[in-house]
Amino acid sequence: MKKDKVMDLFVGYLREKVLQITKQREEIFRCFLSTDTHLSVEELYSLVRKKDPKVGQTTVFRTLKLLCEADIAKEVDFGGRVKRYEVKYGHKHHDHLVCTKCGEFIEAVDERIEELQDKLCKKFGFIPF
Repeated sequence: MKKDKVMDLFVGYLREKVLQITKQREEIFRCFLSTDTHLSVEELYSLVRKKDPKVGQTTVFRTLKLLCEADIAKEVDFGGRVKRYEVKYGHKHHDHLVCTKCGEFIEAVDERIEELQDKLCKKFGFIPF
């Protein structure tokens, strides 16, 4: 995945929504795309503050929301109170396995799971996501 291409998508989305392309949004975008983990708003906020201490937590939250709306990021809910976000753009669909005791999670990528999921969705008239 090329960051420049994804940045162009984000900038295009912001222009479409008549929103400004601020340095803070750019820094949040860069920090988010530079990780390969599932970040909470608080974790991303902590990373961004190391680069720009003036960035507020609300700005991080709103920017993550914009990244989700632009189909660049995806909110994932592993249960509990903390929502996490992962990069969606340029990544193949995958599932997550979550431990119900400790909350630890892993990504699960397996074509057999995808095939079974597609069959079940077709059988019951659902759409996978």
